[in-house]
Amino acid sequence: MKILLLLVVSIMAIRCAEKKEAQVFSGEALGTTYQVKFFHETELPIQKGLDSIFEVINKSMSTYESNSDISKINAGDTSIVVDNNFIAVLTASKKIYTESDGFFDPTVGNLVNAYGFGPEKRKDNLNEKRIDSMLQYVGLNKIKLSAEKRIIKEQPEIYLDFNAIAKGFTVDVIAKYLDLKKVDNYLVEVGGELVAKGLNMDSEAPWVVAIDDPLQKEGKREFKATLYLKDRGMATSGNYRKFRMDSITGQRYVHTINPITGKSEKSNLLSASVLAENCTLADGYATAFMALGLERSKKMLSNIEGVEVYFIYAEENGEVNEYSTSGFKEVLRKD
Repeated sequence: MKILLLLVVSIMAIRCAEKKEAQVFSGEALGTTYQVKFFHETELPIQKGLDSIFEVINKSMSTYESNSDISKINAGDTSIVVDNNFIAVLTASKKIYTESDGFFDPTVGNLVNAYGFGPEKRKDNLNEKRIDSMLQYVGLNKIKLSAEKRIIKEQPEIYLDFNAIAKGFTVDVIAKYLDLKKVDNYLVEVGGELVAKGLNMDSEAPWVVAIDDPLQKEGKREFKATLYLKDRGMATSGNYRKFRMDSITGQRYVHTINPITGKSEKSNLLSASVLAENCTLADGYATAFMALGLERSKKMLSNIEGVEVYFIYAEENGEVNEYSTSGFKEVLRKD
């Protein structure tokens, strides 16, 4: 018995000695924060690699950079040859655009700004006629990619904005970078969008991530649920602390832009968390569901595969409830 006890203790000591510390890289990029946590046999100095990824994606798709490819295209430059990152995001966007019947639309930015939901001030003269005139510049089907990798727009005024999907794509690019470095256990997060692979070796269990409560008070971080994330992407879209209360019915709702009608609509969906094969799709789907609302989102879910969701929505009586698919329920923590 003493020999067996010594053997067990020796094995445990060896395992503890072999256990590697997590390597963490964090900072600010793409107008938000990021954190990359991983385990590897050796120290990996990846900061330069991360900075290079952010720089390349900004150069390609940042609407906040006047010299980026997308900004030049929006300004009417037809000579820009877009890179593979741009093409990948455009391809994913068109997929979700089609599946959502146009409710996910990266060309809706002008309308968002017009209603005052974006960075620009609301237009005081916004009326039915003005909305109709702006709708002619909305529709991802009005944008094509030429054989020479140039963007062709039906009207030069069409404004393209990938902000609703670019963070998720960036997460996937970082994940592929870690894969090339032979990293088997990591969690990548950019602006709340995530991808996880393998295990959190600190606990030797799947990575645990949380979903924010959309009704949390200002300055206080509260979670609605936690879940295990492994070998898939996750994104959450929600109008946190931006919901409104109907003074008569007491119902909570948020405003979203219907890209088909161009009108601002009430939506009872306060938050949409999505699991998908990668974070690019998860990010885009989460945005699409917020625009669709609860019932139309359920209908869309019945026509796509490999996607699990956790919705937080408001009942007509003002109560807040949750809806989740069976696959999402399987990974929710019960404790």
